[in-house]
Amino acid sequence: MDAIEVNRRIPFSAMFNFRDVGGYPGHDGRTVRWGRLYRSDSPHRLDGADLEAFTALGIRTVIDLRRPSEVERDGRVPEQDGLAYRHIHPEHVDWGERPYRQGEDLPRYLADRYADLADTGAAGLAEAVGLIADETNAPVLVHCVAGKDRTGLVCGLTLAALGVSDAEIAADYALSTEAAARFQAWFASTGQQMRAGLPPLTTPATAMTLFLTELRQRYGTVADYLRRAGLTDAQLTALREHLLE
Repeated sequence: MDAIEVNRRIPFSAMFNFRDVGGYPGHDGRTVRWGRLYRSDSPHRLDGADLEAFTALGIRTVIDLRRPSEVERDGRVPEQDGLAYRHIHPEHVDWGERPYRQGEDLPRYLADRYADLADTGAAGLAEAVGLIADETNAPVLVHCVAGKDRTGLVCGLTLAALGVSDAEIAADYALSTEAAARFQAWFASTGQQMRAGLPPLTTPATAMTLFLTELRQRYGTVADYLRRAGLTDAQLTALREHLLE
């Protein structure tokens, strides 16, 4: 494994998909800053040494993309002085209403679900990217339940707006597959069972590539999509000024 990828992953005992989104090449040969944007699965289980390690990162803002029912079920990141909590629910159909069927083309299924979310949840996705664009909120952690789908879209759109290539964005998205294996091992140890109809907890790079390609076919550019969703040109400029070095 590449040393950069090892450094990208930040280990916790009760979070399984926490990593830094920095280091990718973007616009004009500039690089996405390290230590400004993190992504993860839900941090509601943080405690003890994990909470101390989290606090040491200096995160100022947590963006929680889960459904209200998921927040109510599991709870939220522990409250801390200086930590702002923002709950944004990008509206989308519950996947149970469009279940994954064994043997179905997984990248195609995921890309279609992401396209649906980009339509119905556009305002929420743009709001999340807008918060990331505001330097006063940084460092920012964005998360959902497993940190792969809703989180993957917000981080993918952010990186695309920063000029990161689709190949790099898809590779970052695909890193969640390994994390999912750790999450599943932990989940099984609790005696709980996954809901029927959910797709495998893997993140094939092709799913993100399909999503970004087809989003551009519909909207022109990712920046055009974000503008239509409610992001301003000033916010897009701030995003690049803040997150690119």
